[in-house]
Amino acid sequence: MRRLPKLILAKDLSLIGENSRKLSEAARAGKLVRIRHGVYVDAQRWAALEQWNRYSLKIEAAAETFLSATVFSHHSAASIHGIPTILGRQPIHALTSYSGGGRSRAGVKRHFVAAPLVQPQEVNGFLVTDPIRTVLDIAASVPFAEAVVPVDFLLSSERNRKSVERDALLNAIDHRYSKAARMRMAAVVQFGVTNSGSPGESYCRGLMHVAGFAAPVLQYGIRTKSGTVYSDYYWEDVRLVGEFDGREKYMKPEYLKGRTASQVVIDEKNRENAIRATGRGVVRLVWSDLTLGTLERELEAAGVPRRRRASLGHPNS
Repeated sequence: MRRLPKLILAKDLSLIGENSRKLSEAARAGKLVRIRHGVYVDAQRWAALEQWNRYSLKIEAAAETFLSATVFSHHSAASIHGIPTILGRQPIHALTSYSGGGRSRAGVKRHFVAAPLVQPQEVNGFLVTDPIRTVLDIAASVPFAEAVVPVDFLLSSERNRKSVERDALLNAIDHRYSKAARMRMAAVVQFGVTNSGSPGESYCRGLMHVAGFAAPVLQYGIRTKSGTVYSDYYWEDVRLVGEFDGREKYMKPEYLKGRTASQVVIDEKNRENAIRATGRGVVRLVWSDLTLGTLERELEAAGVPRRRRASLGHPNS
């Protein structure tokens, strides 16, 4: 079943002899939202969409208006593949083999790639870069912590049924990228893990690393009176548990597991109480904490240790 609202195209009305001007009138009246020239969507349904679904619709709208075959890349290809990313204000990304490429226009950023290197896949009716190339392109162009999100996903067999091996990512880092980009990409691929539970957990862990905190153990099992629970993060030296509360936990069926959002809140509180009863501390983090300054203050206040300096015989990892 289609979860996204249907796009309304001015060109479709023109084909059947209807006046497409009424779409502009409906947009001015607040009944429709104009996504790009000639492409509209119901305003109420648009308002109810999450950011990632709005981005998916923008990709579809762009595909409907392009006049030639287009290979989507970077965050746009990731969206089509179902690979999570940190979106922010990302434009639509597409490849071009035109030597004057790399320009942005009408919300679309074009990336130059020599024609022989363009080897697209067809996914759900779109031409896209393959998952490995998609994730590496993102890693080459965004800050470290943002790059961790798609890398973790690609490595995880729990979250991604088409998971890849770390060596496959490392071996695909070639000379189409600059030396500096290759170093950044290799660093984030080496940092990636197979057991991060969600995009938010990955992003948070990346920011912890950038801020200089000690790496936590992931999915650490803690025996409580109500059974074993697995923490998102654990710092054994200070007996501190870190829990990341992403929106997925309260919205997506795979996390709800038949429960209501209210029941999840109750379950999480009971879980925290059980952990504290073992004598461990708990620090809870949410999306609004995920800026370097805010996260650093939260972790320092909770007592999370810093990484040991390599000069002391403790190499940073």
